[in-house]
Formats: sequence, structure tokens, C-alpha cells
Amino acid sequence: MPKSDSNAFSPSGQILTMGEILVEIMATERGQSFREPGTLIGPYASGAPAIFIDQVARLGSPCAMIGCVGEDDFGTLNVERLRKDGVDVSGIAVIKGATTGSAFVTYRADGERDFIFNITNSASGHLSVAQLREDVLRQCGHFHVMGSSLFSFRIIEAMKKVIETVKANGGTVSFDPNIRKEMLRIPEMREALDFILDYTDVFLPSGHEVTLLANAKTERGAIDELLERGVREVVVKRGKDGCSFYDGKQEISVPALAVEEIDPTGAGDCFGATYVASRTQGMDIERALRYASASGARAVTFRGPMEGTGSYAELDALLEQSESNHD
Repeated sequence: MPKSDSNAFSPSGQILTMGEILVEIMATERGQSFREPGTLIGPYASGAPAIFIDQVARLGSPCAMIGCVGEDDFGTLNVERLRKDGVDVSGIAVIKGATTGSAFVTYRADGERDFIFNITNSASGHLSVAQLREDVLRQCGHFHVMGSSLFSFRIIEAMKKVIETVKANGGTVSFDPNIRKEMLRIPEMREALDFILDYTDVFLPSGHEVTLLANAKTERGAIDELLERGVREVVVKRGKDGCSFYDGKQEISVPALAVEEIDPTGAGDCFGATYVASRTQGMDIERALRYASASGARAVTFRGPMEGTGSYAELDALLEQSESNHD
């Protein structure tokens, strides 16, 4: 299994991600349905990898994204937001005749969300090996894979090409599975996920995803299996229950910050981005976990998937506030 020599993160080069770019338009009230007219808010810049890379940029790490948008206002909204926050957008292609992806979101009374997506048939569906730019790949030191982006076999082919190129250049890879169980029923999808995991240095599952890509039935058994497979770090996101780190040598758990949730979209993406950015900047594990937890907590206090991305100064303020509330 091709791994970098020692560190779980490459200390040099840009952090790169690739995948869907879309706008999000949301119901304003819990319990609101799209089966009848209602008030909506948006459009907001969105897409799991786009949220991830925007948060990386907010923390001062050099970063870039590969993706596709349409030649429309939704595409412009996304590209200009990423550019303003410091993302290298030279790898984002504008597809003439295509429409930028979209997601319409409703919120149930219990806070759970329902989505109506237009991604596969949007500009993001055009993403393929043809959109890869050699100059962007050369600058990449760390590549982050979002499982939600594996929605077409053209994109999977492009992901494999980027992973192999980054690894061949001495870079590292992180993987947030962010997948639905039904995806695993497709043999080709399971093969693609196994391929990515073979190259993964840092695995960032949510709690329920830990066992999805392992044979073991228990969380601990799955973590041990992943580490034996060659993954260097497993960071489990547990939402309100905090997060846990495993590398086969030590285990570290960090509690979540108590905040009032307004919109949960993007919290996991911000958590992963902050952990990756902090570690590539040389931060120790526990401090990176604390910043990641603060980042996820900050994200849910804003309406809109990318509106809660924050700088280290803003995360420090949230951590200080949380500590003072416990005194």
C-alpha cells in the first residue's frame, strides 16, 4: 500500500480537494415542506469539498480546489467566495451550457434535514480527468477526498489519478467517507472506496461510518483493522460527543463545545478542514483536535453551509468563551 515515508501530513505544498460545487437554498422554518409554497433563503455557496477548502483557506494554509461550475450567477457566487477567502480557484472550470449544482434543504422538527439535489446533472457532473491541471497537481502536498464527491465513475477516475500523482510526488492523503450505505451495494463503488483507503494516511469518519469500510463489526475492531491496513491516523467525529484520535500508539478524546445549533450543514467539513490545516502547519494532535472541535461548533451557529468558516482568532475566541462558561 503506497504510503509516504513517515508523517501523516506533508508539511509542504498546497492542500488540494476536488468535487462538487453548488448553491444551497434553504427553508426558513423547521417543519416546512417543499410540497407547498414557503419562504426560502439563499443562495449560499456550498458543496462539501468547497466548504472544506474555504475553511482551510480561512486558517491561512495555501490551498486549491478542482471542480466545475456553470456559466451562471450561482457559479460566480461560489468561485468569488472561494477566491475572496484565499483559495486558488485556477483549477475550477466554467462549463458553458451547464448549470451550477444546487441543493434545496428542509428541516424537520427534530432538526434532521432533507435535501433535493441537482449535482449529477449539473456542471459538477462534467468533472473528469480532462479537468485536471498539471500545474495544480504539482503544487499539491496534501490531497483531501470527500466521499460525497464520488457520484460518477468519471469523477472516481479523476480522483484515482490525483491520488496516484500526489503520492508519487511524496504527498499525503486524507479521506472523509461522508457516504451513504447504499453506495456500498454497487461493486464498482466499493472497489473505488477500497482503492482510496489503500492510499489514505488520515481517515476522518463520523461515528456511524467507522465500520462501513472494515470487516470488523465493532468500532474498536474497525479502527484496529484500518490502522493495520496502513492508515496512520483515525479521527472519529462524534458530533455533540466530541471526537477521538487513534494511531495505534495513543488515543486522545476531546469534548465538543456547547453551542446553540442553528444549521448543522458543513460542521463535519469544517472540523476535517481545521484538523488537516492545523496538522500540516505543524500543530500537535491535541491542539489540532481542539481547534477542529471549535471549528465544527462554530459552523453550526451560522445559517448557511459556508457562513461559519472561521480564522484561528475566531476559534480562539470561541474556545476562550467555552472555557469561561465552565469556570
